[in-house]
Amino acid sequence: MIWRLSTLCGAALAALIATALPSDGRAQQTGGDGIHLGVASCAGDNCHGAASRPPNARVPQNEYLIWKTRDKHAKAYAVLTNDVGKRIAANLGLKNGAENDPMCLSCHVDYVAADRRGPRYQLADGVGCEACHGGASGWLGPHISGATHAANLAAGLYATDDPKARAERCLSCHVGDGIKADDAKRAITHTIMGAGHPPMWFELDTYTAIQPAHFVVDAGYVARGKKAPNDMQVWAVGQAIDLATHMAEIIDPANAPKGANPELVLFDCQACHHAMSKLQWKPRATTGLGPGKLRLYDASAVMTAVAASRVAPQAVQPLLAHLKALHEATAAGGGDYWAKVQQQAALVQKDAVAIAATAEAHKFDAADAKALIQAVITQGGEDLDYSAARQETMALSSIVAAMKALGFANETQAKSLNDALGPVFDAVGDDQAYSPDTFLQALRQFQAKLPP
Repeated sequence: MIWRLSTLCGAALAALIATALPSDGRAQQTGGDGIHLGVASCAGDNCHGAASRPPNARVPQNEYLIWKTRDKHAKAYAVLTNDVGKRIAANLGLKNGAENDPMCLSCHVDYVAADRRGPRYQLADGVGCEACHGGASGWLGPHISGATHAANLAAGLYATDDPKARAERCLSCHVGDGIKADDAKRAITHTIMGAGHPPMWFELDTYTAIQPAHFVVDAGYVARGKKAPNDMQVWAVGQAIDLATHMAEIIDPANAPKGANPELVLFDCQACHHAMSKLQWKPRATTGLGPGKLRLYDASAVMTAVAASRVAPQAVQPLLAHLKALHEATAAGGGDYWAKVQQQAALVQKDAVAIAATAEAHKFDAADAKALIQAVITQGGEDLDYSAARQETMALSSIVAAMKALGFANETQAKSLNDALGPVFDAVGDDQAYSPDTFLQALRQFQAKLPP
């Protein structure tokens, strides 16, 4: 046994689990991942609700409090009933409000069918523990007994320590997963965005950090059998899975154009939505498209190509060729043009999945950090549109974090780089006020701070 919770905690939770399981003790596999017991099942002082890390504990045990007090996921249900949530619901014609509609609940809460809700489950918990870690009825018993991480996974715990699995779980809401859960497809649509929903920008490593992360990758984390990928790896895998997920949405027949209206959420918002008083458009080799053309969102594709330049150089040119063909297919028109778009999207998706697997197996080192940071800067000097600039900025942040964590940069160097990142983040802070020249200047100033 690597780690045990107190006997009191174990007994209390064992009783709780018993109320949600059949008499023979098996999880009620009525669909999905079993019974969801609710956030309260994890919130005890001796479990994950401690105010501070107990002496000699292998985990901080304050994970619940971090989530409850600092993580926006905990407020995801509540925002459905604030003024903005009410206005979006009215714009969408949701007569019973966003807080009662599966279209909104499917991502704003840990949304499972009624027969998979334990006695302490409640929608008001928002995006709680089991939304990420999976229904606890199967794995909570082994978890509190001190079982290994492998045993917990075998019992149904979701592998959030694995970059690919974490990316897929996060992106299932931040982009969509094409899965119908209780008649609610988890997908962000242009209709929702048009009604006033905030943009759904995403980058796995950055968003894990600012969530904020409620886990600590230390010796105890590794000793329990968990993966400990560095920030570069999480970034690289996350970008590739993001790309694959976007391609899956293109391939999904539900997103095929209807009449003159394609599903515009698949396209780059800032290609159209930017201040007309500011000249933002510049030609991009990755698209081959001229000004005024609808352009599929491809910032994650560009970053995936950058990551592949280090982990799978042979995959870069095929990916870029398929990406360009994808863009050309969207602009070609014709009666069957979307079928051609889907064909090219399938090729890009295949490239992305292969690159993700290679990145997950790659041992990122100091040479990778140096090469990747220069590659991102070079790309930033070429692709100055807002979506690319935003992803490039988060990529630099992830690489700097890895440099510090792995000792590739000392404290003084890491502080200098983080300070220099401030103006870069400021440059992409407002899509309507974005200036390519300001971003490029901040990028060059950051580059000047790189250690030799």
